[in-house]
Amino acid sequence: MGRPTLMVPDHVPALNADHILVGWKDTREARIAVRDALPFLSRASQVTVIEICTSDEQDTARRRVRDVAKYLQSHAVKCQVEVRVHMAEPDAHQLVRVAKDKGADLIVTGGYGHSRLGEWMFGGVTRGLLNEAPVCVMMSH
Repeated sequence: MGRPTLMVPDHVPALNADHILVGWKDTREARIAVRDALPFLSRASQVTVIEICTSDEQDTARRRVRDVAKYLQSHAVKCQVEVRVHMAEPDAHQLVRVAKDKGADLIVTGGYGHSRLGEWMFGGVTRGLLNEAPVCVMMSH
């Protein structure tokens, strides 16, 4: 429908959105998600933009998240950036763990679709966040 989707877990009584974790990937969906989330991001006391990448992509990933931070800062968003390397656990688990460690109450990310076979074989960050995130998740596609 071209609109962002906000998922709120049953145990969350209200969306605070004081600390937001932006799961970044250099895609159209992630750019749309950041734009859609600007009203939340501009009111947050802390925003962390994180990209999970392979070890040989770290320098490029750092440039990308710094670019996102510059864009957000131009909209008066206070943010920090972080790059993490893929681990043995799925990226969705890693994002959820970072969100817990940082006390984030909202995860913003692009919503991605894959073939049924690809989702079955490899899972997916979108599906993983929908199934596992203990905090609110805002996705755009």
